[in-house]
Amino acid sequence: MELTETNRDHSGVHNLAFQNDSDGVDVTNLKGLGDNSQGIKNSQNKKTVHTNQGDEYINIESDLHENKRASVDDEQPRLKGLLEKKYDEVCEFCKKHKTRVWYVVYGILITAYLAVVIAACSWNFQRALPLFVFTVLAIFFVCWDFLIAKYGDRIAAFFSPGDRYLKKQWFWLKWVLCAALIITIICWLIFDTIKRTSRQLISFGGLVMYVLLMLIFSKYPTRVAWRPVFSGIGMQFFLGVLILRTKVGFDVFNWLGIQIQTFLEYSDTGAKFVFGDKYMDHFFAFKVLPIVVFFSTVMSMLYHIGFMQWLIGKVGWIMHIFMGTTPVESLVAAGNIFVGQTESPLLVRPYLAYITKSELHAVMTAGFSTIAGSVLGAYISFGVSSSHLLTASVMSAPASLAASKLFWPETEKPLVTLRSGLQMAKSESKNLLEAASQGASASIGLVANIAVNVISFLALLSFLDSGLSWVGNLFDYPQLNFENICAYVFMPFSFMMGVDWEDSFIVGGLLGYKTFFNEFLAYERLSKLIQNREKGGSMYINGVKQYMTVRSEVIATYALCGFANFGSLGLVIGGLTSIAPSKKKEIADGAFRAMIAGTAACFMTACVAGMLTVPGLEVPCHILLGNASNFTDFPANRTELVKCCQHLFTSANHSEEVFPGGNYSLNSWKVCCRILGQPAFHCT
Repeated sequence: MELTETNRDHSGVHNLAFQNDSDGVDVTNLKGLGDNSQGIKNSQNKKTVHTNQGDEYINIESDLHENKRASVDDEQPRLKGLLEKKYDEVCEFCKKHKTRVWYVVYGILITAYLAVVIAACSWNFQRALPLFVFTVLAIFFVCWDFLIAKYGDRIAAFFSPGDRYLKKQWFWLKWVLCAALIITIICWLIFDTIKRTSRQLISFGGLVMYVLLMLIFSKYPTRVAWRPVFSGIGMQFFLGVLILRTKVGFDVFNWLGIQIQTFLEYSDTGAKFVFGDKYMDHFFAFKVLPIVVFFSTVMSMLYHIGFMQWLIGKVGWIMHIFMGTTPVESLVAAGNIFVGQTESPLLVRPYLAYITKSELHAVMTAGFSTIAGSVLGAYISFGVSSSHLLTASVMSAPASLAASKLFWPETEKPLVTLRSGLQMAKSESKNLLEAASQGASASIGLVANIAVNVISFLALLSFLDSGLSWVGNLFDYPQLNFENICAYVFMPFSFMMGVDWEDSFIVGGLLGYKTFFNEFLAYERLSKLIQNREKGGSMYINGVKQYMTVRSEVIATYALCGFANFGSLGLVIGGLTSIAPSKKKEIADGAFRAMIAGTAACFMTACVAGMLTVPGLEVPCHILLGNASNFTDFPANRTELVKCCQHLFTSANHSEEVFPGGNYSLNSWKVCCRILGQPAFHCT
């Protein structure tokens, strides 16, 4: 090693390790220090790196210190320009008045939005009515939240005397309210039955039957708190009347159903891009499953901005106030209207370790008695009524709590109350795009689970039907299959919901599909029945009914709207155990009872729908009379046939034509003559 080469390399370098002691001294002067320089030389040799290209040595430590010194020099204060000073002043002002600045920004945006709403309403109020209603509701709830946050204590103090009076008189007041509710429903049924038909009475009897069965097989029959039960049924009835019997409620939910259906069709754009123009050839895989992905993405985004937590909190608060249920079970029941049975408990995850057995049972029951918003879109794509699916999802929430508190009454003191500061979990995503990506990624497991379950269950069902048919052949009954067995098992339950006797076997088979497999198969089968009715083909082929009445379809839609099946049983046990491992034993013990309670809650919702569904013209008369031409396959004593024939003769009596025009044929005329035995001149 030559010192001259090293000296040349360090001629312009200051070693910071020695800078304080020999400021301004060159490193080459260290050569004349005699024997002491040998230690320094050895130390420098250890800190050098030899390059393969030559004998040159580079002192890494010196380079690092030089870079550090250069950065220190760059950080020295310098004069700022006028523009830079103004920029710093603006930034400092914004930091100091950050809250006020955001208020100004929000004020400008809200003013612009209101200006758009006013302009739209002035231009065409009918077309802007949904936007106007949405704006009014948003303003109301924003003002409500503001008043509760700022004056909540004063409001509570103002109503505290009334609250104390209600608690003092509640012992006898609750029985008065229950009696008033029952008397109101009975009187309404009497007048409604006189005005319409007696089929509503069967649905009411079914509702009473399910309540009595739940009471008989209750965990603690003598300790049932009847307030959640009666208030839950009352909320069901109120929601049903509002949605199914009032024009405003029906129009609102019908409009919502149409908007959701239109919104879900936007998933076709992505499906078409990925799978090609002929994606509809594989309807389930490339049309239905992409809807699940799209809906999951949207729900994740709504969850990120806090809208879902706000909405679930409001619905849960209403059920807590009216039903007297605890905050945890109320929030989970409200959450199950929008999200799945394994996602809704995540809203109250920190509190699951402290809930009672009855609350845990209510959490599981709420999951079994409702469906997730993501699969709701899939069922709508099948052709099932979107408005009825939405109504069923909303009505099943209070029904789940009523059935749960009847099947497993509360015997412990709940630890989690409103006073303990209940808070819902927030989204973990940092921005809206990340939330959308996480929602799409989270749907992968759901889509795969749906696809593999449908494949496996359909294959298993085909194998089971083949085996049962072979057994039936031994006794000259090759028609034996799984659907027939389920039809006979569930036929009494479907009939007590208000389903027509002729359709109760079909609905019983659908309930069997839903219970032993999953609701996807049941709704897929129901959609085929709906399509057959809309096509208007023959109602009976070889004595087998091809479609049902509209009333039976509606009741079946409500009865199937839930995750209560054996496949979901394992999903709930596994999902809840991973969230609350300390409750593993309680979850395993109560899961099966929760599935039964969830099934009963769906049946109760179907009974309420049967009580409130307005019977209309199920099938056009010309189609009905055409199907009745063969009496060996079609019952001739049906009420619908008699009504159609009476309408036919009435219209003929006021017409100069012997055979009225329109869609009625000569065969229809002959059918009515046979059914009514009319001796009028039209039949001679």
